[in-house]
Amino acid sequence: MPNLGHSKAFSSFATNDVPATKAFYAETLGLEVTEENGLLNLHLGGGSNVLVYPKDNHEPATYTVLNFPLADIETAVDALAASGIEFERYEGTGQDERGIAREFGPPIAWFKDPAGNILAVLEDNS
Repeated sequence: MPNLGHSKAFSSFATNDVPATKAFYAETLGLEVTEENGLLNLHLGGGSNVLVYPKDNHEPATYTVLNFPLADIETAVDALAASGIEFERYEGTGQDERGIAREFGPPIAWFKDPAGNILAVLEDNS
């Protein structure tokens, strides 16, 4: 059995529009994004990367594909909303008027990328 514990594993998800996705992650979210051979690499804090690949028959994930832990969710939600992001509403999550769920676990708010994949900002004070 291979020892995968030492592998530099990474996550990936699909998009149906590489240029729109690149602009969203780089310009709207402020991530460092590189493109090579039609694939995007999202360079995240802590040195991790996420691969975003094109898929013609892409169907958006129905679950959160990427979480952004932040010290102040209120400021993050306000800044994202000011940049045009609309937050998702999910029944039973106790979301407030801004879209922040506070009843279960850390405060969290969900939104989508241009391909419809679900992302989240959540408060992490550790």
